[in-house]
Amino acid sequence: MLNATVGWELYARTHSTLVIGAVGAVQVLPVIALFVPAGALVDRSDRRRVTAIAASVTGVIGIGLGIASYVGAPVAVYLALLITLGCMTVLHAPASSSLIPLIVPREALVRTNRISSSFQETAQIGGPALAGLALIFFPYYMVYAFVALTGIAAGLLYQTLPAPRAVPPDPNAAAVRKDWRVGLRFIFNSPLLLPALTLDMFAVLFAGVTQLLPVIATDILGVGPLGYGVLRASQSIGAVGMATFGGRLTHWERPGRVLLIVVALFGAVTIAFGLSRSFPLSVVLLVAMGALDNISVVIRLTLEQMVVPDRIRGRVSAVHYVFIGMSNELGGAESGVAAYFLGTIPAIVAGGAVAIAVAGFVAVKWRALGTMPPLEELQPAKE
Repeated sequence: MLNATVGWELYARTHSTLVIGAVGAVQVLPVIALFVPAGALVDRSDRRRVTAIAASVTGVIGIGLGIASYVGAPVAVYLALLITLGCMTVLHAPASSSLIPLIVPREALVRTNRISSSFQETAQIGGPALAGLALIFFPYYMVYAFVALTGIAAGLLYQTLPAPRAVPPDPNAAAVRKDWRVGLRFIFNSPLLLPALTLDMFAVLFAGVTQLLPVIATDILGVGPLGYGVLRASQSIGAVGMATFGGRLTHWERPGRVLLIVVALFGAVTIAFGLSRSFPLSVVLLVAMGALDNISVVIRLTLEQMVVPDRIRGRVSAVHYVFIGMSNELGGAESGVAAYFLGTIPAIVAGGAVAIAVAGFVAVKWRALGTMPPLEELQPAKE
């Protein structure tokens, strides 16, 4: 709801795709700057508590945005609050991700990731759709107030999770704390995790369209805030559908090959979305993009949880989120800048073509990904 409302409000005020790009850029800057200390903090702290604090502060940021909207604050105030949101996200993402393997048995991680992604995507369906509906009847600041309540409630709910399993002490803890490159080194030495993250970062970096949906809804499809909310929710609808249906599928024998195929298809559907002038067709294409993205998310998250040792999981998850944050938030910045210089439609079509090219490059560069065994057979790698 927060991102949907900020994007709609600032585009309505400025009609600038550069401002839309700035919304994504300011949220990714803290991810790049803070992932090292954030990962180390997560590994040394109660991950449940860190997650709860980050969620609660997100609620406080919602209050700040509500005040900014009520008084008509400059765009710079919104961007400053979004930078703070990025700081909370760089803590929340590795803490929540690395918490799951400590409260769920390894043999249940694939199913757990399908279920958790389904819950997350359900929230992402309801958020933009509720935002679009609410903006018809209520001012922006009231939507931000509701966001504040949900963030604070989430912080309280995290405290009710089971206590995480204790992680055995690392005999080299002192040396590891000084070596901030632990997470980076593990990923760059992994023949499976590195190509999987590369696919996500570069494909979604260029093929993501979420940040441009205010422009699509207003200038191309001519739908109002409710139509915008439907567009924002459509990818999540596809993701929930795939998460639900995917649970009935047999386990993938070659999940790396599946990952390569779905990223290439994601690029092709993005091209079709860029060329669409029909609201119903655009919704269908966004649903398809969400379904394909869900497959990628489940494979990538489970792969990380299977091959990363518990002792360095926080630091690896923090680096992991740099890839994901860059692909989503920096992708939003890239979309805004590309739309400004190329035009909205050429930017979307070119982004889809890049995603296809990246999938082909990764398939040739890292052949081990295509022959990766079933996820359930993977074991933690050496640190």
